[in-house]
Amino acid sequence: MDPASRLRLPPLRLFAVFESVVRHGSLRAAAAEMNVSQPAISQAVKALEDHVGARLLDRATRPASLTAEGQVVHRAVADGLGHIARALEQVRAMQRLNSGNVTIACSAGTATYWLMPCLAGFYAAHEDISVNVMTTAQGAPALEPGIDLALRYGLGQWSDGRVTRLFGESVVPVCHPDLAARMLHQGLRLDQVPHLHVIAGDDSWLGWEGYCRAIGMPAPKSAGRSFTNYVLASQAAMAGQGVMLGWESNVHELVAQGRLVTLPFPRIQPEEAFYLVSPPGPQMRPSVQILSDWLCSQAAILTV
Repeated sequence: MDPASRLRLPPLRLFAVFESVVRHGSLRAAAAEMNVSQPAISQAVKALEDHVGARLLDRATRPASLTAEGQVVHRAVADGLGHIARALEQVRAMQRLNSGNVTIACSAGTATYWLMPCLAGFYAAHEDISVNVMTTAQGAPALEPGIDLALRYGLGQWSDGRVTRLFGESVVPVCHPDLAARMLHQGLRLDQVPHLHVIAGDDSWLGWEGYCRAIGMPAPKSAGRSFTNYVLASQAAMAGQGVMLGWESNVHELVAQGRLVTLPFPRIQPEEAFYLVSPPGPQMRPSVQILSDWLCSQAAILTV
């Protein structure tokens, strides 16, 4: 843009006010968003109209609607602010690329029971790298912009990045020690105690119906209690509320601490496994590579 064109532009804040009024359809809502008085919003819109030399809002309608001239200006303002927002996001992404921050995404259960214990040792060895953890309820987190790594459970057949197998899994029923003792003392069968279910977002996670089918046992008759993630189900199990399927990577520490015990039922090893997924590209940033190598080394010592 040449200097003469810039001189013909009104103050840029007027465009921001105008966009807010159109987006909210209300001077009052725009005033609240911009933390100014309603008369100040009205004056800003009037100043923009005076500069343009045309009415931009038809105030005879409720709420005020855009005039034909207002539609032209609004399209330009919306496009311009969109370009600015995208430019700012690119700048932030460039800053992240040049920093020691690494963002990793995984399920809440994996973050709580496997990743966070791993990061304790990682920070001791790499104090200059900060790891941001983003969690999902279940499933395979997407490699969205700003996410450097993802921990996923499945068959590893993803095409959106480089896939590295970390470790397999094994599943066995677990519960609070007191509940296990009561089941033994009273001769309770597995189908006679409450079952704790995790509502999965896909079919890759083994549930009670699949487990019972795999070991040749009738499926639970009662609905049991359901939870949206593994952490909540684990808390319920540790509170003695029922029996849940214990995934080795998540419950091995809880069992070692005596907070949960495994029940004498077959241990199932699903075909799925945990994988580390990184965005495609010729080379990872040094901090991302360091964290990736660390997680692979920790997975190598996990026995299932």
